Amino acid sequence: MVRRQQQADRALRPAMRSPGRPMPARHVERAFWRLIAQGKRTEEAALDLGVSTPVAVRWFRHAGGMPPLSLAEPTGRYLSFFEREELALLKAQGHGVRAIARQLNRDPGTISRELRRNAATRAGKREYRAGVAQWKAQIAARRPKPVKLAGNPRLCEYVQARLSGQLQRPDGTVVAGPSTTWKGLNKPHRADRRWATAWSPEQISRRLVIDFPDDEDMRISHEAIYQALYIQGRGALKRELVACLRTGRALRKPRERSRNRPQGHVTADVVLSERPAEAADRAVPGHWEGDLIIGLNRSAAIGTVVERSSRYTLLVHLPRLEGYGTVPPVKNGPALGGYGALAMKDALTTTMTTIPAELLRSLTWDRGKELSAHAQFKIETGVAVYFADPHSPWQRGTNENTNGLLRQYFPKGTDLSRWSLDDLLAVQAAINSRPRKVLGWKTPAEALNEHLRLLHSSGVATTG
Repeated sequence: MVRRQQQADRALRPAMRSPGRPMPARHVERAFWRLIAQGKRTEEAALDLGVSTPVAVRWFRHAGGMPPLSLAEPTGRYLSFFEREELALLKAQGHGVRAIARQLNRDPGTISRELRRNAATRAGKREYRAGVAQWKAQIAARRPKPVKLAGNPRLCEYVQARLSGQLQRPDGTVVAGPSTTWKGLNKPHRADRRWATAWSPEQISRRLVIDFPDDEDMRISHEAIYQALYIQGRGALKRELVACLRTGRALRKPRERSRNRPQGHVTADVVLSERPAEAADRAVPGHWEGDLIIGLNRSAAIGTVVERSSRYTLLVHLPRLEGYGTVPPVKNGPALGGYGALAMKDALTTTMTTIPAELLRSLTWDRGKELSAHAQFKIETGVAVYFADPHSPWQRGTNENTNGLLRQYFPKGTDLSRWSLDDLLAVQAAINSRPRKVLGWKTPAEALNEHLRLLHSSGVATTG
C-alpha cells in the first residue's frame, strides 16, 4: 500500500512546465541587491557576482530599483544552495541518505524528502542536480501575498485619485495641462510633465488616517504605494503613474548611489572619501573648505575659504568680466558673470598663494562646477582638491558656519557687485580678528599664527 506521505512528496512527478527565463538563485539575487544598497552601479554589481550585465540590468529595471525580496539571511530551516551542491556530490559518490545527513548535519528525513521532491525527472528517472533542485524548491516555496491595493478597490481608487487626479479651475472645469506621453525615461528633463494632483505616497498614507479614522481597511503605508508603482508584477497601479511623483523617476534611485560618487568634473580620485584622514580631526592645520556666496540675480559672487583648524577665513574677489550684460554669451565661451571655471581658478590661486605653503594641504569644495578646473589649480598651487558629496553641506560645516557669519555683511538678496577687493579685505580682517568660543576666545588670526609658529619650531628642531 502506497503511503500518503510519498504521494504528497510528489515522487516521480512529471516534468514541470518551463517558466521561460530561469529564475535567479535567491542567494545571488540577495547578494546583488546588497551591492546595490551599498551604492554600486548595476554593471559593477554584475561583475562582482559573475552575472552578465544585461541580466543584472533586467533585474534592476523589473524591480524599479527596489529590492523585491528581504535582504536578511535565511534562518537555515531550509536547505541552502551550497548544501544542495554538497548533497549532489555525496549522492554521486554513492553515499547513503544517513551518511549524507551526518555530513550535512541534517536529519535523514530532510535528506530523503529532498531527494524525492526535487530530483530532476526529465530523463524519466530521478537524478539529483543541485541547480534543478534549487529551482524546484524556489518555485514550490512561492507564497505570493496579495497586494493590498489590488484587493481593495476603494483604497486603490482613493490612492490613484490623489496621485494622478486631474486639476480643476475655481469654477470646477478640468485643466488638462500639456499633452505628454510617458516613454519610461528616468527623470525627464526640459520636457513637459504631466499635470496631476500629485500627492506624495507619504501624504496619501497619512491623510487616510484623517479621512477614515474608523475604517481600518483604508490604511496603506507609503512604501507599499512605492512598490505598487515601481515593481513590475504587483499589478495594482500602472507603471506610468510614476510621472505623477515629484521626481518623475521611472526607477527608484538607491540612496547610497548619490553619496560619494564621481560625476562630471568630480572624478574618482577627488571624492571626499579620498581626502586624508588627518583633515577630519582638525589636529593638523592646512586643510581648507570653500564655497561661493552669490548675490541678487547672480549679480556677482564672493568665494569663501576657511581653514578647518584655526577658522581663518579668506575672501576671493570675483568681479564681473568685461562685456557682461553687453556682449551676448558664447557657447563654451568664458563665463562673464565672474565665477566661471577659469576665472574662479585664477582668483582662488591668487588668494590662496598669500598663505605660507606649510598651511596649504587640501581644499574641500562643494559639487559646484565653478571649480571644474581643479586639476590645473592643483598643479599651480600644490593644493589637493576634494569634493563633498551632493546635498551634504554638513561635510563642509566650518565653511557653512562661516558663510552664515558673512551674511551679516553680505545679506541674501543684495547686489554683491558693489564691493571692491579692498572692501572684501576689510570684512576679512574683521572676521579674522573676532574672538571665537571654539578657539578658547582666541581670534582666527592668532590661532593661525600659533599654528605657523609651531610648524616653524618643529621644522627647526628636526633640522638641528
